[in-house]
Amino acid sequence: MVSSPLPACPVETTLTLIRDKWTTLILRELLSGTKRFGELKRSLSGISQKVLTARLREMEENGLVTRTIYPEIPPRVEYTLTPLGLSLKPVLSAMWDWGCGYQHMVEPERPDMLPKPWE
Repeated sequence: MVSSPLPACPVETTLTLIRDKWTTLILRELLSGTKRFGELKRSLSGISQKVLTARLREMEENGLVTRTIYPEIPPRVEYTLTPLGLSLKPVLSAMWDWGCGYQHMVEPERPDMLPKPWE
């Protein structure tokens, strides 16, 4: 799991695990189910292969993601959220709801709340 001691503050602990934009967006993509590396790369516009690999490894080390390697040629690798990773769903749902509300407040012509892609 996490290699360094966790912060005393639970909010800081959550932010330490979510870490950055890419980790949060990877979580968002995996909430809808298992994905292969290439699927994740295509769905995350602008992420480099190096950053995606690093974030997936960190998420695996932190117990948020499992990586399954199938002994095929070429090898197939799939990523799935663990129960711990899935437990972040309410956090991402709250972020989605807040973001939709903010977008609508700032740009009233935007459509009302969009459905979450993982529901």
